[in-house]
Amino acid sequence: MKHLLSIDDVSKDEALAILNLATEMREVNTREVRKLPALNGKVVANLFFEDSTRTRISFEIAAKRLSADVVNFTAKGSSVSKGESLKDTVLTLEAMGVDAFVVRHHHSGAPQKIAASNWSKATIINGGDGTHEHPTQALLDALTMRVRLKGASDSGDLAGVRVLIVGDILHSRVARSNALLLRKLGAIVAFAGPSTLLPRTATTLVDEVYFNLDEALENSFDVVMMLRVQSERMNSSFVPNSVEYTALFGLTDERFENLGGKALIMHPGPMNRGLEIASKVADSDSSAISEQVSNGVAVRMAVLYRLLAQESK
Repeated sequence: MKHLLSIDDVSKDEALAILNLATEMREVNTREVRKLPALNGKVVANLFFEDSTRTRISFEIAAKRLSADVVNFTAKGSSVSKGESLKDTVLTLEAMGVDAFVVRHHHSGAPQKIAASNWSKATIINGGDGTHEHPTQALLDALTMRVRLKGASDSGDLAGVRVLIVGDILHSRVARSNALLLRKLGAIVAFAGPSTLLPRTATTLVDEVYFNLDEALENSFDVVMMLRVQSERMNSSFVPNSVEYTALFGLTDERFENLGGKALIMHPGPMNRGLEIASKVADSDSSAISEQVSNGVAVRMAVLYRLLAQESK
């Protein structure tokens, strides 16, 4: 495997290999010296055309903990603002000797375009492309579920685990990647959201689809993953107003209490507290939101190690 562009490109065995390697990286991240020499001499470029906090910084930390040199590129303040194309941006950085590009772009398919072109010989990792996919987010979510539900030492799949993904499914690359990966690992996955925010392909992506959150929550899910309402990708025709959205599809204090602490609560971030998830819920013992962030570093270390160290041997 040279690139990580989509969960479709990853077999179940490859996904488990990444998760198991990430488990080892979790241990590295608890040591006093959190550094490995595996990518010494390698250059990783974070090529971000969209704003990001968690993904960009966790990839930067992951690469540095593996002793790689890191270049952080953002469209703002770069030649992109002067009209430079994606191709010329990649060619410029390629000429400087980059071994891997982590690409986040507002256009679906941008990382795939780079990988399929002759612009670069580097490894390409999809850091989130449009409304298409976000494979490393799905991997870190799967790791978080496995650790919380089965224990830190578990190396198996997620067979039989029931996962409910709630909210703005239509615009969510996280929902798509999670659906693909979790089902590949044996989980039973459901979507819940307003009809305007569910893709027409929903029934082919998951096992169950709900248009009523309260009805969905009655069906004993092990994990409830709330999604951010991506207002920047929609207009008022998708959701009447935030108050109505919260009343119908928000994980409120009341809904959380009705769950009785039986479900693991997740959110890929950034959160709109009070809109899709109540603050009390986000900060509860049932929440794994902070663990998702810390596991993100471990998973991205594993991905970089597997693509740049193991594959080069």
